[in-house]
Amino acid sequence: MTTPVLEPPATAHKAAPTLPPTTHKPKPYSGPSADEVLALRKQFVNPGVFLYYKKPIMPVEGKMQYVWDDTGKRYLDGLGGIVTISVGHCHPHVVEAARRQNETLQHSTTIYLHPNLAEYARNLAAKMPGDLKVCYFVNSGSEANDLALLMARAYTGNYDVIALRNAYHGGNAATMGATAHSTWKFNVPQTFGVHHAIAADPYRGPFGRNDPEAGKKYAADVKQLIDFATSGNVAGFIAESIQGVGGVIVFPDGYLKHVYEHVRAAGGVCIADEVQAGFGRTGTHFWGFETQCVIPDIVTMAKGIGNGCPLAAVVTTPQIASVLAKRIHFNTFGGNPVVCAMGKAVLEVIEREKLQDNALAQGAHVLAGLEKLKTRHSLIGDVRGKGLMLGIELVKDRTTKEPAKAECAQVLEAAREMGLLLGKGGLHGNTIRFAPPMCITRADADFMLEVFDAAFAAI
Repeated sequence: MTTPVLEPPATAHKAAPTLPPTTHKPKPYSGPSADEVLALRKQFVNPGVFLYYKKPIMPVEGKMQYVWDDTGKRYLDGLGGIVTISVGHCHPHVVEAARRQNETLQHSTTIYLHPNLAEYARNLAAKMPGDLKVCYFVNSGSEANDLALLMARAYTGNYDVIALRNAYHGGNAATMGATAHSTWKFNVPQTFGVHHAIAADPYRGPFGRNDPEAGKKYAADVKQLIDFATSGNVAGFIAESIQGVGGVIVFPDGYLKHVYEHVRAAGGVCIADEVQAGFGRTGTHFWGFETQCVIPDIVTMAKGIGNGCPLAAVVTTPQIASVLAKRIHFNTFGGNPVVCAMGKAVLEVIEREKLQDNALAQGAHVLAGLEKLKTRHSLIGDVRGKGLMLGIELVKDRTTKEPAKAECAQVLEAAREMGLLLGKGGLHGNTIRFAPPMCITRADADFMLEVFDAAFAAI
């Protein structure tokens, strides 16, 4: 009897994926080594500031979708500085806007007039639907969500807030209460007045993508929380338009529409957290909430708003905004002229370079490629997302959906070796997150798919 010859996997004969060429030449790096910087961090930086990878990398230069480490190695930034680099690292238009303003006036508080704040507020408001026309600038997504919760409670006179399980809204006291991941919550008082509804997760939840009533059914849990866990009156409802840290969870169609109806009937306002999904990243729409065909009462935004600078905003209606005038409310750095110049430049780049259209085209290409990889690699349990905000959930078994946490970490390590930086999310850290700068090319998208194929095959 002849022993059959087993053919090696096709990927075994493939050359290693190669990054697309670039004309940018990084400057020679002459600073401290990664090992020296790591030693300094261990000595002087809070250990809560965690690092990725077994051997941490140290990017020292970035240009558009690429970054270079201290050794000169180039990477495709598939995480975009945690969904923050929207138009590209060191985009010349944004850099020039910051340079001009830095040379003129670096700081001026909002107790004085400055054109940058007023003009940027006008331009940002022009991107909003309905009566969402009043802006308040802060420094981070956590601050923006904290302020939105304050406004909701002050405006309605109610205290209870409905949030979602699997949500992430920030790390300060108020937003930690709205966050619903044990891994991000310290054992301190921080959830008073917050009630968490079932996450509308079509992959892991009770109602899947084949259920046309899934959105309505998930929304019914919000109504039950209002009826049984509150006085029947709530301050508001807060949700990411697409859950980011939770693993890129896209809600079923109609979910937010039904939730907003329940919340408004109970006297509450509806808050859309656009910190990750906003600014054209979904491709089909400028704001994530528009994919659900709703208009919220308050919108929070950060990260991609400034392409890496400390800028965030809360945008709401004139009526809701007026509650802040009843007391003194002040943010020293909110509306800083430099960051407002950069924010204005980001809007201009998104429009001029049609980056929303590019996010739609490249995101659709990557998502289709991931669906094909799913048929070849059983480790992939689910692929999902919109535009250039995509998630790949890894499981040990597709029937039990047991999270493949260790394997996810292996894929990230393998991708890094091949020149692709990625993120991970979900309670168990088993979902790969892909959210690159929106300027990536088709060649970049193909490179990413080749890296994934090789990484999965290796495992």
